[in-house]
Amino acid sequence: MKQHLKRALEIVIVPLAAAIVFFEQTLIACLNAAMAAVARWPPVAKVEARLVRLPPYAALAAFVAPSILILPIKLIALWFAAMGHYGMALGAVIAGKMLGTAVLARLYRILRPTLMTIPWFARLDTRFFYWRDQAYAFVRSLGPWQKTRAIVQQVRARLAELASVLFAR
Repeated sequence: MKQHLKRALEIVIVPLAAAIVFFEQTLIACLNAAMAAVARWPPVAKVEARLVRLPPYAALAAFVAPSILILPIKLIALWFAAMGHYGMALGAVIAGKMLGTAVLARLYRILRPTLMTIPWFARLDTRFFYWRDQAYAFVRSLGPWQKTRAIVQQVRARLAELASVLFAR
């Protein structure tokens, strides 16, 4: 019985976990690239330069602030849902989550050295990333993940071939 339950859970959980890992990695990579481009804009670069010089707990406040700043977007989504515009509500939630994730990831990148001077933050950070890396390693070790990855690599190689043929002319 245990074997059947384990197999059933694998069938349900593995694809979901693999999709989450893939989506998160892709989204974070795209958002990091976009935020790096935004950071090259002089006013944003000045703000980032000031953020880097903050003392540890002020940096922590700056790191947590975007969570509060996204609240109006969530309220707008709630309003859309109350008005029966569920597509708009979903769009607002997705936009808010993407914006929040992008800003938080950028802030983490520039504030991390300062935040790591706070002992409890450093412990939590280390534990979180250890847990995340263990979860990613588990998902990546699974057969379905490896098969899917091989297929994606084959598709990429074929697309690169096609692009080189089309643009070589």
